[in-house]
Amino acid sequence: MNETICGLPPPTNATPLAYAPGSRERDSIRVELDRALAASVEIPVIIGGKEVYTGRMKPVLCPHDRTKIIAHFHEARPEDVRDAIEAASRAKAEWEAVDWRERAAIFRRAASLICGERRFELNAATMLGQSKSVYQAEIDAVCESADFFRHYGGFMKHIFEEQPASLPDEWNRLEYRALEGFIYAISPFNFTAIGANLAAAPAVMGNTVIWKPATAAVLSNYLLMRIYREAGLPGGVINFLPGQGSVTSGGLLPHRDFAGLHFTGSNQVFDSLQRDIAAGLGNYRSYPRVVGETGGKDFALVHPSADPEVVVAQAIRGAFEYQGQKCSALSRIYIPASMKASVLDRLVEETRTIRTGDVRDFGAFMNAVIDGAAYESIMGYIERAKASASCRILAGGKGDSSVGWFIEPTIILTEDPRAESMSSEIFGPVLTVHVYDDSRAEEIFDLIDSTSPYALTGAFFARDRKAIELAQARLRNAAGNFYINDKPTGAIVGRQPFGGARRSGSNDKSGASLNLLRWTSPRAVKENFAPLREWRYPYMRPETD
Repeated sequence: MNETICGLPPPTNATPLAYAPGSRERDSIRVELDRALAASVEIPVIIGGKEVYTGRMKPVLCPHDRTKIIAHFHEARPEDVRDAIEAASRAKAEWEAVDWRERAAIFRRAASLICGERRFELNAATMLGQSKSVYQAEIDAVCESADFFRHYGGFMKHIFEEQPASLPDEWNRLEYRALEGFIYAISPFNFTAIGANLAAAPAVMGNTVIWKPATAAVLSNYLLMRIYREAGLPGGVINFLPGQGSVTSGGLLPHRDFAGLHFTGSNQVFDSLQRDIAAGLGNYRSYPRVVGETGGKDFALVHPSADPEVVVAQAIRGAFEYQGQKCSALSRIYIPASMKASVLDRLVEETRTIRTGDVRDFGAFMNAVIDGAAYESIMGYIERAKASASCRILAGGKGDSSVGWFIEPTIILTEDPRAESMSSEIFGPVLTVHVYDDSRAEEIFDLIDSTSPYALTGAFFARDRKAIELAQARLRNAAGNFYINDKPTGAIVGRQPFGGARRSGSNDKSGASLNLLRWTSPRAVKENFAPLREWRYPYMRPETD
């Protein structure tokens, strides 16, 4: 037994490499990209730490070059879902009994592997499979994943230190137990780090997890599974089931031991899952925890006092990095008429200089959108804007799917502040602008707050301090993450806990102890050191003269 009382290593955020010309990391990632393109990885289902080859093979394509197949994965079958439930159940008691500091240490080791010898392999898989530039892959797959893993220990310590008061003759304490049953994690294509956190956050709290990764991210997510094993994570703690959501959800959600859902994805899927969970409430051992992050229609409001240069730079990065395929991406911007020349005209001019291309072309700021369905959906929004009398394309507006799914960074100017592209989530490189009269500045707050059903991220640009204070108050519920003089993307673990409300999700704040708290079930324990021996109360004594 370890009787040592010791502190945890302080969590630090990983520093992204720059990949500048002539740097070692630039040479290393080029070598790894060539190696990954030449290799055709076969990705199994992983259950209880064992690889399962189902024979139901699907290819993983490069979105920027559909002729290149970088992997094939085996789809999970219904019997694999049943086996995963059994594996998670077998692993649970032993894993939950592991000291929380030891669990934290495993993920600290995973972070070191990600930032060390596995860095370029994980980045290359993210770049090729998810069509991310080298820097977007670096800040996602490496830095954010490592940040989650390194901060878990501190988050747990913060939770466990929350203890009730005690009197001299009693000892009151809270124990933090894992949930009864298994957690179902469903992760999206756009961030490798989201896949890392959705499965690992419940696991570090002592739960066992069944993880369904997005098809487009299955290669990078498989590498995470290998890293977990190398870091010492026992088999069965996280079980990896790529394939069709209907198969995994169909087998997991009706099960009595389903204890929680950790989800990032579309509103339509999340709504469907919630309905299925609600239908099974009478069957479950306990009420499942449902944690989800869905869509966004993220805004920027420019005040007349804003710095035009700051607005333009932040708007371009916020709207067009990773092709706008971030739930936090800037999608609508409100610019005062007095700044049309200094902000809008300059924004259009700069946007026209953006180049799209293959991820191996480091001169390209943007790459391809994730697949054909996304391409058709995004282009549909653009074509409808072209046909609208209230909208005008100022930059971009074209797509090319001959080799990969490329869409130009597009700026739409609209006279209608409630136009489709101002209110609907597009999830692509499309930014819609509405120019407002300076005298209507305060009316814009209500417009922003009511135009979209989402409330994920938003930004306000101003140098006037009173205007900043007013914006924070008037837009209090419009965004779960609110940025002042900064783009609405790029939340960092431990610094800007991430999540939104309304139709953007349950706002359980990944990157903070708030999220981990959802994966534990507290028990209050009272120990009495001086128990009473008389059951009668003083008020029950007989009256005396």
